Amino acid sequence: MSDALLAVDKLEVVYQRAITAVQGVTLSVRARQIVALLGTNGAGKTTTLRAVSGFLGLDDARITEGSIMFKGERIEHRPPHETARRGIVLVPERDKLFPNLTVAQNIVVPVPPHTSAAERRQREELVYAFFPRLAELRGRIGGLLSGGERQMLALASALVCRPELLLVDELSLGLAPVVVEDLARRVADIRRELGLSVLLVEQNAAVALGIADHGYVMENGRIVLDGDAARLSAHADIQEFYLGQRSGERRSYRDVKQYRRSRRWYG
Repeated sequence: MSDALLAVDKLEVVYQRAITAVQGVTLSVRARQIVALLGTNGAGKTTTLRAVSGFLGLDDARITEGSIMFKGERIEHRPPHETARRGIVLVPERDKLFPNLTVAQNIVVPVPPHTSAAERRQREELVYAFFPRLAELRGRIGGLLSGGERQMLALASALVCRPELLLVDELSLGLAPVVVEDLARRVADIRRELGLSVLLVEQNAAVALGIADHGYVMENGRIVLDGDAARLSAHADIQEFYLGQRSGERRSYRDVKQYRRSRRWYG
């Protein structure tokens, strides 16, 4: 992983000094790459993002083993503001915006205070170019936005920070498929036009693998499978459990693997 922008190695995260949520996680993101981190609720995806971004302390969790390298420097245990200053910005699953501020105010709040007026305007124009709908809603209160508009605003508020690595937690959560597809296209456009990297946490494997270069599958706090997006999309187990292309009772990825091994051995 020497050429990686982000390199997570054998990461372990423990909650309340007793509950191991992430164990032995190793993953990497290269420059200009979109990487998908897939898994069901409770798999450890959000915890991994919080460990990278520095927000673990809010949930009484801490990194107990492993390392996180960004551009060749260790960043585990760093506070969120320092991590953001280095170029890593998180779009969280919850608390995406300030509900009592307007769209325009939400967009400018994250801009560093020392930024010149000209630079501030340039950053605003950039995000409005990616999200024209937000330009139409500049004066609307954030709390009155639809779910899709809130997600757009969360992405826009992250982009004004000029990240090198964008961490996106559950892009599709609670949104209609047509909205999710539009947001995914915009994330792909942002990567292509700005040249940044994206680590995308998703339950919707079809959406994530549709724009990702590489993917990792998490189950019970561990990485159980990884590969380039095309190979993962074609993988029989991923199709059965994550892409919903076969009928039957919904099981964990580990159960699917055990079932397939048993069928090969005894069937």
